[in-house]
Amino acid sequence: MSNELIINSTQDGERIALLQDKRLVEFHYESKDTNYIVGDIFLGTVKKVMPGLNAAFIDIGYQKDAFLHYHDLGANVKTLSKFLKVAQTQKNASPKLNQLKFEPEIDKLGKIADVLKKGQQLLVQIVKEPISTKGPRLSCEISLAGRYLVLVPFSNTVSVSKKIVSKEERTRLKRLITSIKPENFGVIIRTVAEGRDVAELDRDLRNMLSNWEEGFKALKSAKPSDKIIGELGRSSSILRDLLNESFDNIVVDNDQLYDEIKTYIGSIAPDKLKILKHYTGKTKTFEHFHIEKQLKAAFGKTVTIPGGGYLVIEHTEALHVIDVNSGNKSNTETDQEATAVHVNMMAAREVARQLRLRDIGGIIVVDFIDMKSPENRQKIYEVVKEELKRDRSKSTVLPVSKFGLMQITRQRVRPEQNIVTGEVCPTCNGTGKITASILVTDEIDAAVDDLLTSHNHKSLSLYVHPFVYSYYTKGLVSRQLKWFFKYFKWVTLVQDTSLGLTDFKVMDDRGEEIELRATSAAVVEITTEDE
Repeated sequence: MSNELIINSTQDGERIALLQDKRLVEFHYESKDTNYIVGDIFLGTVKKVMPGLNAAFIDIGYQKDAFLHYHDLGANVKTLSKFLKVAQTQKNASPKLNQLKFEPEIDKLGKIADVLKKGQQLLVQIVKEPISTKGPRLSCEISLAGRYLVLVPFSNTVSVSKKIVSKEERTRLKRLITSIKPENFGVIIRTVAEGRDVAELDRDLRNMLSNWEEGFKALKSAKPSDKIIGELGRSSSILRDLLNESFDNIVVDNDQLYDEIKTYIGSIAPDKLKILKHYTGKTKTFEHFHIEKQLKAAFGKTVTIPGGGYLVIEHTEALHVIDVNSGNKSNTETDQEATAVHVNMMAAREVARQLRLRDIGGIIVVDFIDMKSPENRQKIYEVVKEELKRDRSKSTVLPVSKFGLMQITRQRVRPEQNIVTGEVCPTCNGTGKITASILVTDEIDAAVDDLLTSHNHKSLSLYVHPFVYSYYTKGLVSRQLKWFFKYFKWVTLVQDTSLGLTDFKVMDDRGEEIELRATSAAVVEITTEDE
């Protein structure tokens, strides 16, 4: 299976698409003004202690106070507080923890009022981004993620991912990491560390220790609500978690972002630099890789299932409901049960894809087409479980019930992705009055003539609907060619499916959009009157 990561930079942020065998399976949008993402470490201040909830609200600079439960404090929160005081008050303090004497661990069933008090400063990490009306959720169990390892300060435990099943490999990795890790730093060995040699693991560990030291320097002069250590951007974190031998393409269309990712890949996997490409084509990046069309098809309320049938996806405050329908699909199956199994099998794969694509979290209920056979219900359950193994977010799946319902819980750490697929009528812009579509070519001709003669532009790029594109380019002597013979200047035509039939954009030779003067357009208003 091939993996491709396509990154499109816009004025507001980056759009990130993960393709598997050319099919969109993950979509992320990273806004440039996003300052509170999972993994960020802040210097917080306790604003309220809530004994009834056994939790506290922490000010980290977000518009709403962040939530910290007692169970997320971690056993060594007192040691963390001690380290914070030392870092802020002692000039010769060191980021190394080998000289730090640990404080007694807190009681697992204790009260938060015995540990925290109002106004106290605390080092906290975001484990759940702000969602809807809720602020971020925090933890005091600080960890720094690398490609092969996760560094856990104020701990001495070395643990291995359960997905590494070989006893010999688990023993090798544990012995190896124990020998190279610094004192009072715990390490979690990730699944991708399986089979890696000591040099790769040591380099990963040193990178995380370097991040910890940089954070320590920032901590010495930090003010309340300052970010101490920032998590990687969404694109770099995807590469960190997923980059492996199956990746065969990473495409970036922004110079600065290309250099950043090149530097990052060079530090974690220099052998993968050859698959990084800088896209400079004239066609929009997502249009060129056929992603725009997939986004429009995948994010609506109704989603078509490959091979027949469709899903209806509804969202409520409490849960998400997905209904599976067979539609009017014709098939070669001999009976109703076989048809139900066939549609449900395809739907199970699409449901797993939709959960990843939209980043749906919380409780999900899937209403499959009723099946009488318990064996068939078990088949659907196994397919969903297998498909969700590729998902980076943790999930729990329950078997299909007699009523055809499957319950899924999926880890939710950031807001759900949502793309508006409904479009305002391109001819009336929602007014109910239409501009005569037959006049669009007259408007384009007038705009081209004005720009090439009156404004003396050397060349133009004209973005139009595919139908209009065909009108200007088809034929032995096309209308596009006639422009050239008339003005002796070339007008480049570009298809853009995001434009309406009567919409068009003109770019100059520097790639900047030209503001067109308003043209008189015929407005057709249809009325009926009873005489």
